[in-house]
Amino acid sequence: MSAPEHVAVTIDDRQVEVPKGTGIVEAAQAAGIEIPVFCYEPRLGPPVGACRMCLVEIEGMPKLQAGCTLTVADGMVIRTGASSEKAAEGQEATLEFILVNHPLDCPVCDKGGECPLQDLAFRYGPGNTRMHFSKHTVDKPIPVSPLIALDRERCILCYRCTRFSEDVAEDGLLIARNRGARTEIATFEDEAYRAPFSGNVIELCPVGALTSTLYRFEARPWDIQEVPTVCTQCPVGCNVSATIREGKVKRILSRNHPEIDRGWLCDKGRFTYPHLRARDRITTPLRRGRKGLEEIGWDDALDEAEELLRNARGSIVTALSGSETIELAYALGRLLRGGLDAHSAVLPEATSDALDAFRLPLRAIGEAELVVVLGDDPVVERAPVVDLWIKEARRRGAEIVTCSPTGTTPTAPGEGADLCRQLAAGRTALARRLRAAERAVLVWSGQGGGGGARVAELALELGFEDKPGCGAFHLPSTPNGHGVALAWSVAADADELNPEPIELLVVSGDDAAGNPSVRALAEQAQHVVVTTMFLELAAGWADLVLPATAALERDGTSLNLEGRVQRVRRAVPPPCPDELAWVSRLAARFDVELSPHAAGVFDEVAGRLFVGLSLDELGLHARLPARDSFTPPEAGATTGPAPLPTHTDEHFVGALRLHRYRPLFSGAAVERVPELQFQRPAREVELSPADAERRGIGAGDAVLVRSNGTSVELRARVNRRLIEGVARIADEYAGDLHATIEVVKAP
Repeated sequence: MSAPEHVAVTIDDRQVEVPKGTGIVEAAQAAGIEIPVFCYEPRLGPPVGACRMCLVEIEGMPKLQAGCTLTVADGMVIRTGASSEKAAEGQEATLEFILVNHPLDCPVCDKGGECPLQDLAFRYGPGNTRMHFSKHTVDKPIPVSPLIALDRERCILCYRCTRFSEDVAEDGLLIARNRGARTEIATFEDEAYRAPFSGNVIELCPVGALTSTLYRFEARPWDIQEVPTVCTQCPVGCNVSATIREGKVKRILSRNHPEIDRGWLCDKGRFTYPHLRARDRITTPLRRGRKGLEEIGWDDALDEAEELLRNARGSIVTALSGSETIELAYALGRLLRGGLDAHSAVLPEATSDALDAFRLPLRAIGEAELVVVLGDDPVVERAPVVDLWIKEARRRGAEIVTCSPTGTTPTAPGEGADLCRQLAAGRTALARRLRAAERAVLVWSGQGGGGGARVAELALELGFEDKPGCGAFHLPSTPNGHGVALAWSVAADADELNPEPIELLVVSGDDAAGNPSVRALAEQAQHVVVTTMFLELAAGWADLVLPATAALERDGTSLNLEGRVQRVRRAVPPPCPDELAWVSRLAARFDVELSPHAAGVFDEVAGRLFVGLSLDELGLHARLPARDSFTPPEAGATTGPAPLPTHTDEHFVGALRLHRYRPLFSGAAVERVPELQFQRPAREVELSPADAERRGIGAGDAVLVRSNGTSVELRARVNRRLIEGVARIADEYAGDLHATIEVVKAP
């Protein structure tokens, strides 16, 4: 690719060379000169020049110009408000106009102290006001959703929020209605702003018009601290900052990593932090006695754990959730695999190492010319920010092909592997386009193990290894599944076994404790030890319950779906000992030396997994490792006993294939935040129009979904994009339904 042509411009008597096509605001930034802005935000697409705060004087033009809407030309002479009296007057007049009806409620405004309007009014605005009439007022706050409140009288109509909704998230739910002085921000038909990325408009708003209902009146900038960390709600690993006041998390903000998240954050990552203070959180160990689970001290809990581990005599199965840090997974592996010869584990779905040969930053998806999504699950449910990158690619003109039950190329559930083989054989037009493309990306977003290996083998067959612009991604179902699997594998040199019977089941984390397949294993085990944050997840079947910590209460590292190692930093102290602390104490009883600190464990595990990598090198924005050569995946992943129970499906007349999926807004953390409940999926079953008509079912009808003697009552939803012969139900409502189901109208 040839180097871009450069042009020379003069800004405030300072000469600078920038690439041709650069905007005036960016050119000024390159020269170290600030041009004040409100509506300007490069991530939102082309500028709109709505606020007029960036007025500049350009030699040869009679009127002031909006700097954000113009690009520089060779020889252009520009003067900002710093050197042009005319531009300074324009900026002052703009601020005076904005402040005509803006309330002077900075002391009680949640944006006070970190408000661009406040800052720019002080630096560029008039020293006094000429307006002595009453300001225009409206009712406030307006509930945009249970998560967002709108103070319309503060709004300066910069349109950042509506542009995000329309041009980035593409949900179209936030609009500007009416015209002129009556223009106001509202939701479409005044419905709640129900979208995966709605919280981003709070950060985008340059004033206090859009605020978080969870953060309103909770803190001020001068009494908070910001802790940089990484979100572990999905495998993307978005960079975030946790706002801390008096030892409590008060909000979560995005922390722009341009290669991963571009500063966007989904509502699950932004608003689930209140679950840290849930009323049913466990802070003390519990042991099953004659009257059920009873509280015990930590010394007694470790004595009980030691006794259970010794009596199991190596017949132990460990179920890992995939949300552990690399250090915690390694520590558990050192204890159970090295100290006890207990080798069997149910590992979370992990990304194949073979994908390292096709590694690219997530940003490459947005720059691709062809994106092919394989697998049954919607990308937004597994890795929401990846969905934003795909939408950006489409806006740039890329071809997007989605092969799923609701995709542009309809495929039945479970057919992703067959489609990979067809594409590898090159028998389709899509395969030929993939081979010819210089910037093509494959994305696997499906259930079941082996997805990473399949997409890696397909990428190899398509010649992606020799094309630096082509890559492949696997979207696992857990935040750190690959990191956990790697850490467990190197914790000790041991062969995996399948114990019969299972003397002891060790369950790590809320996701594993809430997994029905893990509970099926618990029924086979003689004893069960569970680490979890919430009693409900283990109350009926655990013999020993040990309190767990959340990601915001841990130090450690996590491996995202790109293969990037990132630091997870403790933002607040946990209400119970960190898992590493008590695992270290327990390991010492089995003569296993293990550091109780994450940094010490990282040094040990990094020597085996990430040679030459130190915590200091990870920094605030971790780098992406270079591509490795292709390594064929091993045949069969080590997962110990099969976690899923087997069933014999009944056969119905007109039966449908069940597509279960795990919604983004699900899990223990979401369930404990009342304001997030409106984001959870409705209790419904999705049917294609043909299947609904054949059964006499209309949208909203009550229906019975049956299989294997199990019956669930749901509401019907007709999805015009769903393939015929398939019914789609969220995991939390599917219960014990199996692969073949019958859907009938409820009596």
